[in-house]
Amino acid sequence: MTVSTELGYEDLPRLLTLLTGDEKHDRSSFSTLDVLWVLYDRVLRVDPSAPDDPGRDRFLLSKGHGPAAYYAVLAAKGFVPVEWLVGFGNGDSPLGYHPDRMLVPGVEISSGSLGHGLPIALGVVLGLDATGSGGSRVYCLVGDAELEEGSNFEAVQLAGRLGLGRLTVVVVDNASSTYGWPGGVERRFELEGWSVARIDGRDHEALEAAFVSVDGDRPHAVVAEVRS
Repeated sequence: MTVSTELGYEDLPRLLTLLTGDEKHDRSSFSTLDVLWVLYDRVLRVDPSAPDDPGRDRFLLSKGHGPAAYYAVLAAKGFVPVEWLVGFGNGDSPLGYHPDRMLVPGVEISSGSLGHGLPIALGVVLGLDATGSGGSRVYCLVGDAELEEGSNFEAVQLAGRLGLGRLTVVVVDNASSTYGWPGGVERRFELEGWSVARIDGRDHEALEAAFVSVDGDRPHAVVAEVRS
């Protein structure tokens, strides 16, 4: 596998044009693009040359309609060859409509079933705590509509009760939930004891600040508002 040298944020629009087809889910993918970029460019401790390093941070994409942006960022950061993007969704391509952890370097979970990622992230944190795995953090990206799956809030409740300080959940809020969230989706996390931040999901400086402003004694939720 030949992986290109690392590219920049300005290369992402070109990379995204290489992925085609209805399953690209343009609106959902574009709403996650800046969040993903800031995580991989400024926050996550991950290395494309050693994607399985035990000391790495873990990023779990639960937002099942956001893989196109995810693949573009992974290609820009050197985890996968840019050439793979052209075959997105083809039968012989490792880049399926939903990421497969067995086929794509750097992917932690095979996602696509909405509501699964956050409970899995909770389990990953518990595993890291049980094995004393250094300072690795776990980040899980979900959508505001996805949070309507009840399994998410069982995880939110338990993480708050257990004080899982390694865990950060990123909610991309593009106003796509059916019923909305009284007081904002962040209120649900606050009630369960999480630290929270609502920021502009296109503002890279605000995103970085929200990601690094964590309370080590409780889980952290970043609500990234995206309206365009």
